[in-house]
Amino acid sequence: MEHHVHNRHEHQHGDDCGHLGIRHDDHVDYVHDAHLHHVHGEHVDEHEIPASQRNPDDCSAGHACGGHPADHVHGVDCGHDVVPHAGHIDYVVAGHIHRRHGSHCDDHGPLPAYRSH
Repeated sequence: MEHHVHNRHEHQHGDDCGHLGIRHDDHVDYVHDAHLHHVHGEHVDEHEIPASQRNPDDCSAGHACGGHPADHVHGVDCGHDVVPHAGHIDYVVAGHIHRRHGSHCDDHGPLPAYRSH
């Protein structure tokens, strides 16, 4: 995994920090301002959920989402946490990550929550 450091990060992530924590590989990342942050020693790393069998980067136009109304549009201030996934951003909806794709949203698989906020 590449090592991308998030510079000038003053917030302390942890069990009671108020951000959604998700299991990622062998650690916990925290969803913060459309990033996945991993506390690593004295700094914070930027992580991304890679495309995988569990979290594909595929179109799922037939996906019927029960996590929000059919006319819901993901975007800035839509109310869902945002996570980086396979070079784009996805929205956390009912334990899954969704990508806005034309007139529908793609289900990019389950997100193993560690702790919800």
